[in-house]
Amino acid sequence: MSTRESALIDLRPFTASPAFARLWIGSTLAGLGGQLTVVAVMLHVFELTQSTFAVSMIAVAGLLPMVAAGLYGGMLADAFDRRTVALLAAVVTFASTALLATLAWTGLETVGWLFVLSVVNSAANSIVMATKSAITPRLLPRDLLPAAAALQGVTVGIMVMAGPALAGVLVAFAGYAWTYSLDVLLMTSLFLGLWSLPKLRPEGEVVRPGLASLRDGARFLRRAPNIRLQYILDIVAMTFGQPVALFPAIGAVLLGGGAITTGVLTAAVAAGAFLSSLFSGPIGRVRRQGLGIERSIQVYGLSIGLFGLVLLAAALGWGRPADTGEDRGAVLLIVLAALTLAVSGAADNVSATYRSTMMQAAVPDAMRGRLQGIFIVVVAGGPRVGALYAGTLATIAALWVPPLLGGIVILALVGFLVRLSPRFRDYDALDPQP
Repeated sequence: MSTRESALIDLRPFTASPAFARLWIGSTLAGLGGQLTVVAVMLHVFELTQSTFAVSMIAVAGLLPMVAAGLYGGMLADAFDRRTVALLAAVVTFASTALLATLAWTGLETVGWLFVLSVVNSAANSIVMATKSAITPRLLPRDLLPAAAALQGVTVGIMVMAGPALAGVLVAFAGYAWTYSLDVLLMTSLFLGLWSLPKLRPEGEVVRPGLASLRDGARFLRRAPNIRLQYILDIVAMTFGQPVALFPAIGAVLLGGGAITTGVLTAAVAAGAFLSSLFSGPIGRVRRQGLGIERSIQVYGLSIGLFGLVLLAAALGWGRPADTGEDRGAVLLIVLAALTLAVSGAADNVSATYRSTMMQAAVPDAMRGRLQGIFIVVVAGGPRVGALYAGTLATIAALWVPPLLGGIVILALVGFLVRLSPRFRDYDALDPQP
């Protein structure tokens, strides 16, 4: 069976561009390390504060700096050599993680330091991600962009599936210092991937970073209804369907299992993304990518709602073991929760593949950095707003309320918004129009 006919993932981007292959390997290893730190910081803050709201505020505190860095990083990517921009931002990410590890080893870590370094790390990483996304279309032909986006899903699957599970085990048995240090080691691979790239100056008219560049990008976005709507749909999904900030409390007080359960739940999302990437061959053959985004986000909302129902069952005492003084966890409910989250991860990955392909194919190179900057702000900013929604509502009501209500809201809003823009459903990958 040919690559084009196979249901398995298309690996042709690796052979078509060795530079892309090196960048993918470096990004995957560095992303794996980054997930160790993300989960470890969540657990660390919860251990120091015993507050789900404090955990959610880690993400919220980094929102504004990340927005500013993503937007400015996109402008830098449209004005200067993209390889250099990505390398400099990666240095900042590396330094913040190294300082976090140093503080943990010396016992000087505080909630304040965890917040500050998380903010610096997320801001610098948003510049790296925006620049790398703008680089990919320069390394590959347009017909391989869906395959490249699916390979990015494999990266996300590996780093979020293995990372949280490994982080849970490392924190439980080795401590925070070793967990942060392993991230520092793995992050060195990102420099190898970026250093080996050729110089990549933006094509077309170059606008220096500043308000004029930002206004130029905003004007383009106003003329790009398909790109604009995919941003809005992703914000809806991430705002009302991101229960990650609740995982430490779910593991500690609802399902049991502590850090291990937190790692399992987070890894389940990535497992779904990973499996959907492995069988992503048909995705590259879909022409109506707008319709694909709509359907996949609706499946995402449904799965998050079902996750909320599982938590409701746990709150009502269904499936809980007898109180023997041991934190054995509600094994059946943990499995069901993980399955619903795996479906959500698969659906989100399919949506992300279509959204990334649409961005890279329909946006001209001279605008790609700025639009990717906005795209990264949406992708990374949405979950932070979602963390505030989930943490606040869980504090006011109960842990099961945010995902159950959020799933219902996603289904309703997505159907309504797409109905208002029929052109989005008719988007044709063979004639990409922004």
